[in-house]
Parts: sequence; C-alpha cells; structure tokens
Amino acid sequence: MSVPRCLTVAGSDSGGGAGIQADLKTFTAFRAFGMSVIVALTAQNSCRVVSIHPVPVKFIEDQMDAVLTDIGTDAAKTGMLFSSEIIWSVAGKFREYGVRNIVVDPVMVSKSGARLLQESAVNSLKSNLLPQCTLVTPNVPEAEVISGIRINGEEDMVRAGEKIRDEFGCSVLMKGGHTNLQEVPDILVASKVSRFTGTRIETRNTHGTGDTLSSAICACLAMGKSLEQSVRIAKSYLQKAIEASFPMGQCFGSLGHFWNCSLGNGL
Repeated sequence: MSVPRCLTVAGSDSGGGAGIQADLKTFTAFRAFGMSVIVALTAQNSCRVVSIHPVPVKFIEDQMDAVLTDIGTDAAKTGMLFSSEIIWSVAGKFREYGVRNIVVDPVMVSKSGARLLQESAVNSLKSNLLPQCTLVTPNVPEAEVISGIRINGEEDMVRAGEKIRDEFGCSVLMKGGHTNLQEVPDILVASKVSRFTGTRIETRNTHGTGDTLSSAICACLAMGKSLEQSVRIAKSYLQKAIEASFPMGQCFGSLGHFWNCSLGNGL
C-alpha cells in the first residue's frame, strides 16, 4: 500500500493545540505519514504564547535535507515561519528539492494575539514563498496584509483573493471565520471562484483551526485529489473537528482531531 507523505514546516506548540502538533494529528487522522521541520519553539498553552525561540537556519536546513533526501514528500505545508531568514531558507529548500503541492498558511498572529511573523518578514513571504506555493490560506486580517485591500464582505474577499492569485500565481483560499456572518464563507480563488460554507459553532475550543485546515488540504493533495476536492474534504473535516472539540486548559480548547478514526484515504 502506498502511504501519502506529508511534510509540515512550522513552529512547535508546547500546549499541543496548534502548530506542528496539530499538523501531525491531522495527517494521522487522514492516514498520511507525517514528517516535520521545526523552525521555532514556542512556550505556550491554551491562553497565551509565553516566549518564542527561533531555530537556527542551518539546523532548519539540516532537517529539510535529512527528510527530503531520504523519504521525500508528496505534499508540504508551512505554518508559523517567524522571520525573513527562515522563509528565505525554507523557500530555497523547496526549490532545491522540487517540492510540489505546497500549502502556505501565512500565520501572522496567534489566537491570543502574539506576533508569530515578524513585520519585516511579510515581504519575504510574498516574494520568496507565495510564488512557489499551490495554495495560500489567509484569514481576513492576513489577506488584508498580503493584498493591501480592506475587506468588509464577500465581494472584498473575492477581490483580495484575485489580486493575490494574479500577483503571485498561486490559488487562494480566503477564510471567512473573521467575518460576522453566521454562515461562514470560505472562498477558493483559483482558475475559477468557488464558495464553500460552514455553520458557525459558538465555542472557545478552536485552538489550531487554521493549522488543521491547511494540514487537511495538504493530506488530500498528497493523496492525489484535486485542489477543489481537497478544500471541500478539509472543510468538512474541520467542521466535524470543531463539533467534536473539547475544553483543554483554561482558555481556547482543543479540536477533536480524531472524531472519526476510520477516515483514511476513502474520504
């Protein structure tokens, strides 16, 4: 049996709810083989990020070389990348090894408000990484930073997504969780515009939703599914993971990543 190979390049969350930990849980739920390159260590819990320790760039490159020269990958995703130096290094390794099916979650700020991408690194993200990726998955505040467009509704989401797509040559999944709409709109801007909706669930147990969605898309792409199909499946998985979420810690609780352990490749 051929097992899909998925690589996450992101920060470690000591609280287990987001980052590398959420990515690997998601890969496992999809029965994909998950690998990780850790670019930063965070001391965090369900309430806050206490501190961030970036990993030296040479060691990040060593991790990528070790994984990609031996195991390889069918799809990769990035999460928290923190600095322009890290972004430049990761993008260079993706090019060196010809990594395909790259999903970029442009993580900028944590749910508790901590800065996870230095302001000076935004231009590096745009110039080095987005032109290589298959899909970028910004929420509304992130899309505003990348596109320079103020977003007040779905029409603005489409306009910002089209600008990002046209400027960087990648598809864009505009996430609507930051809107005030009860029916949460996610808009895929690729060769065509597709709209996906989900029911807003009132819960604080939402730590790692962005990581989980991008990892689920990555896993589906590794299986050979189309981009639109991958987004649709990932959206359904995340919706059910939120429905199965539970309190863990005193603030933002955990998603139920294993709401259905029989998911497998037949999703």
